[in-house]
Amino acid sequence: MKMFQISDKIDNVSRIGIGCMRITGLSDEKAVRSLIEGALECGINFFDHADIYGGGKSEELFGEVLKRHPEYRKQMIIQTKCGIVPGKRYDFSKGHILKCVNESLERLHTDYVDILLLHRPDALCDPQEVAETFNELYEAGKVHYFGVSNHTPLQIELLKKYLKYPIIINQLQLSIVHSVMIDSGLNMNMKEAFAQDKDGGVLDYCRLNDITIQPWSSIQASWAEGTFIDHPNYQKLNDVMQQLAHKYQVTKPAIAIAWLLRHPAHMQPIVGTTSSQHLKETIKACDFTLTRQEWYDLYLASEKPLP
Repeated sequence: MKMFQISDKIDNVSRIGIGCMRITGLSDEKAVRSLIEGALECGINFFDHADIYGGGKSEELFGEVLKRHPEYRKQMIIQTKCGIVPGKRYDFSKGHILKCVNESLERLHTDYVDILLLHRPDALCDPQEVAETFNELYEAGKVHYFGVSNHTPLQIELLKKYLKYPIIINQLQLSIVHSVMIDSGLNMNMKEAFAQDKDGGVLDYCRLNDITIQPWSSIQASWAEGTFIDHPNYQKLNDVMQQLAHKYQVTKPAIAIAWLLRHPAHMQPIVGTTSSQHLKETIKACDFTLTRQEWYDLYLASEKPLP
């Protein structure tokens, strides 16, 4: 597993992180332990959580493993997220963030998380209140670094105006198929729909500000369609992926991750598999580098034009 540095702040981070949203689907705590141990053995030391995953059950199951094996904690970088009250509101109030962090720490059986992300933008966000909350969490030793998820450049700038600590991560949906932040840059000043800037230039903004992008849903086309791997609506893309998979002796999901790793933004894809075997197959994306033409071949095969 290749290692890298997150935003010039955290060293020796696995280039791929494992997302823990779906671990509630595993049979029991033993299966969760097996997944964690398999990830660590593969060199993955980054584990992504959120307070709402499985209604808190994902953190709880993960925490039960740490409770029984506290020696694993020093090998890990644990990230969690807060700010979503499912179906009701987004909430960046001090009281809510503090409550969520304390509950996550309790479920995870740890006294700190390495990184805390604000999960989705809160329309009623008071950046001064967020700054006060982050200060309290940092000074208490409960959170070491801070970031956001699904935030625009101006939303981040508003936070940065008051924050004492830097935003080091922006977790964003990105895949070969869902490539909105790339499409608009390629089609700059064109009339076509692909030219529409839907995110305020977030890709270039994060690069300019040393904010690591963490792509999520890296093999997903859309919520309705699910994965684009072997999906009949994406036959051309799958044909190209299969050719490259054969060339590099890897799986198609590994090709999808390699496409993200090929981008010079030094992204850290979050992989959501709960299968140790699939994880081993997918992280082979770190063992090779797509050529420039192969990267564009995959992009074009997803039915997107070049101007």
